[in-house]
Amino acid sequence: MKESPCEGPSFDAYATRYDAALAQGLSVSGENKDFFAEGRAIWLAKRLAELGVHVQTAVDFGCGTGSATPFLLQSLRLASLVGLDPSAASIAVARQTYGSDKASFLTLKEFKPAVPADLIFCNGVFHHIPVAERASAVRFIHQILRPKGLFAFWENNPWNPGTRYVMSRIPFDRDAVTLTPIEATRMLQVCGFEIIRKDFRFYFPRVLSWLRCFERPLVHIPFGAQYLILCRKQ
Repeated sequence: MKESPCEGPSFDAYATRYDAALAQGLSVSGENKDFFAEGRAIWLAKRLAELGVHVQTAVDFGCGTGSATPFLLQSLRLASLVGLDPSAASIAVARQTYGSDKASFLTLKEFKPAVPADLIFCNGVFHHIPVAERASAVRFIHQILRPKGLFAFWENNPWNPGTRYVMSRIPFDRDAVTLTPIEATRMLQVCGFEIIRKDFRFYFPRVLSWLRCFERPLVHIPFGAQYLILCRKQ
């Protein structure tokens, strides 16, 4: 097994105040982190259903304090979920808050996969990984997936000015180096993934929530606040 990627302690300082720091940025959208976490999980579940795929085991790569856990378990109907993060302090919070018979949490150093996962989920992690280390992180993900396993790669969209403004308000995102959808696609393909689909989500803030019924037709317009690249291990 290769050495786990992104072994940094940078988020330890935010483990107990991560939610407050995130809320500081997201407040301009009128929504909280759970709105987006649930939206990502539901969207992913629908896309998997369209493919006729039901995953049993999943890994949340860069899970932080584990706040996506209940939404992933519920929407994807998982048998088990493993949350991975380099921050030991964040993992401690995740274990205390969301640990269960279906959800476990490990630091990257602790992780020793026994069985390849059906799905790797990742949200907003790669803009925190140094550019030179990103390919290594993708190869690590590729390695712990089963053959033809799926990688759900969510990232913040730098082509959306609202996204850039929100990130500027979040202490741990201000200096992050974002990835354009083109850069992310190229990176995933070079590291052995087949792109299945690319979706853009979260176009309208709460004040314009009456327009959200039009988001589905806009999914291929590259200006949503986040994008999903769903890909398959070749």
